[in-house]
Amino acid sequence: MARNLPWVLLIVVVSCLVSTLEASDGDSDPLYKSCVDQCQKTGCVGDTCFQHCKFSADGKAIDGPWYMQEPLYLRWKQWDCQSDCEYECMMTREEERKRNGERPTKYFGKWPLKHVYGIQEPVSVAFSALDLAMQFQGWVSYFILVYYKLPLQPNRKTYYEYNGLVHIYAIIVMNSLFWSSICHSRDVELTVRLDYSSATVLAGFSLILAILRSFSIQDQSVKIMVTAPILAVVGTHILYLNCYNLDEGLHWKVMFGIVGIELVVWGLWAALTSHPSKWKLRAFFISSVLTLCLRMLDFPPYKGYIDAHALWRGAGIPLSYLWWSFICDDAVFRTTVNLKKSK
Repeated sequence: MARNLPWVLLIVVVSCLVSTLEASDGDSDPLYKSCVDQCQKTGCVGDTCFQHCKFSADGKAIDGPWYMQEPLYLRWKQWDCQSDCEYECMMTREEERKRNGERPTKYFGKWPLKHVYGIQEPVSVAFSALDLAMQFQGWVSYFILVYYKLPLQPNRKTYYEYNGLVHIYAIIVMNSLFWSSICHSRDVELTVRLDYSSATVLAGFSLILAILRSFSIQDQSVKIMVTAPILAVVGTHILYLNCYNLDEGLHWKVMFGIVGIELVVWGLWAALTSHPSKWKLRAFFISSVLTLCLRMLDFPPYKGYIDAHALWRGAGIPLSYLWWSFICDDAVFRTTVNLKKSK
């Protein structure tokens, strides 16, 4: 049964993907489009008016003296007349739809989420930040363990042969979560590119780490054979997104493909290994599959704040704790084995 577990859970993921809900685009609604057009002309939606509509895209006043400039903090956040009009019209239309008993709909491919102090997805930002803090705490705990609690070699290097990979992983995952937080705060083209690029690097390196650790690969030539094609795919995808077409659909297909392969690797090792902390590895694998399934779900945001993406981000927090707990146990296990070999 344990040997079939990876495949059973992957079938669950596919089932989640098939069951994804469909929703029409509210940005094609004539009433919405008319609201946005009128707002851009008048600068107001109902009783709500926007200072941005008095300034051009470069922050200069349209109908005022040359020295009048839009506040720097507003330009830094890149909120402009069109963005504010689209958001306010979206919220207005959703209120109307709610009063008429209609279901929420998507706008530009996304569910309508309420902003908090200009932050587009406040719950996702909070969960990404908490996950970043959890990753940092796990990294620090691991660092203290291998350098101050476990024995070191005479040259002050650790006996844990995957130590360098773990440190690189920690830096990459924290960088990815940082840009995820920024992108969820305001998804302009630059932040989206940085978010997608850092997430792709994380997925690729996670796959490399999974293969090297699961198959206990130590030979340098084999490491290069494993790493080179994965880096080629990652580099090609990043170049495509940044230099040719920022295609969200293609990005997620690539991400699901890389993560799917990674889960198969971890799953096979979890099913076959006799590692002392194999239960943590299996728990990590099962939780990762269920978390990926959660990412594939699609439903209107609860109370206008919590959607499937936010829940996916939240689920990553305990997953990060479980991951670092296993890595620390693995460091103790491999250090013990390698220490015995050296004697």
